[in-house]
Amino acid sequence: MSERYRPGQVVTHWETVDGASWLSYPVRVVADNPDLFAVYLAAGTPMTFGEGTFRLGPHPWRSFGPAWKSAGVVQLHRPGDWYAVWAVTGRRDGFRGWYVNFQEPFRRVPGGFETLDHDLDLEIPAGDPAAYRWKDVDEFEARAARGDFTESAVEAVRADAGRVAAMLDTGTTWWDRSWLDWRAPKTWDYEAVHAPR
Repeated sequence: MSERYRPGQVVTHWETVDGASWLSYPVRVVADNPDLFAVYLAAGTPMTFGEGTFRLGPHPWRSFGPAWKSAGVVQLHRPGDWYAVWAVTGRRDGFRGWYVNFQEPFRRVPGGFETLDHDLDLEIPAGDPAAYRWKDVDEFEARAARGDFTESAVEAVRADAGRVAAMLDTGTTWWDRSWLDWRAPKTWDYEAVHAPR
């Protein structure tokens, strides 16, 4: 699918398991270019969790409640990457910086895009990117050992995790620090966001 979205357009971000929606939520398109797809997730955005039984169990965010409680984030996706870089644009949780969310490469679908979180994350403080911290390593390895993810997916995540760590160690990250200073228009607050049906 080659449809491009316009800045400000509301699209849906799906996490899918075996073709079924595990989690979905509306986001606003910030930029849609051949080499970068950027979307904004506003604080307070409602989350919709899939019903029924999933082989991965309930989505881990279900325990956080029905809405995104953290600060607004810009999610930066590049075609083919097994991760997305999230710019945390506020200090709602006392943190300002980056999250690297390891996931399946995003796929365009009608009305938005889909991917699947693979648990592993990196937290990168804005003031000292070299002081990055891995998160949920044990969860990722446990799922890998159980066969929740395919062997090829596990290998791809580990390979991209190594590449991201190398970029951080050498100060050669591709993402632009200016995203941390980007601010969404007031009209993009979650009250104004409605996922297309």
